Amino acid sequence: MRLLYKLLTPNEWEQLLREGHFAGADVDLRDGFIHFSYSDQLHETARKHFAGRGNLVLAAVSPAGLEEQLRDEVSRGGMLFPHLYGMFYTENIVWSQKIVPDDNGIPVIGVVPDSI
Repeated sequence: MRLLYKLLTPNEWEQLLREGHFAGADVDLRDGFIHFSYSDQLHETARKHFAGRGNLVLAAVSPAGLEEQLRDEVSRGGMLFPHLYGMFYTENIVWSQKIVPDDNGIPVIGVVPDSI
């Protein structure tokens, strides 16, 4: 299965852990779905949408059990991005790591796996 990636603020991460689920960040709630990235899209997503946001948490999310609400839809540059029309749960998280920005405020993300 191809992993889904979500960058979260520390407050969003704490909320997810506290509540056991995540319905989305402000942009997700506004758009009506949770924005995810695949591994090959993650670095550009971080640069474009999360620069200057400080420390973040990267969550690798398994799509298992989310398939009925998950859609690949055309977005940036005509690429298909995973969009979740629902919420995900702590049990969907395969792993997570803290992400810090570089000197230019860009989140530094190393190599991440494509699938589990």
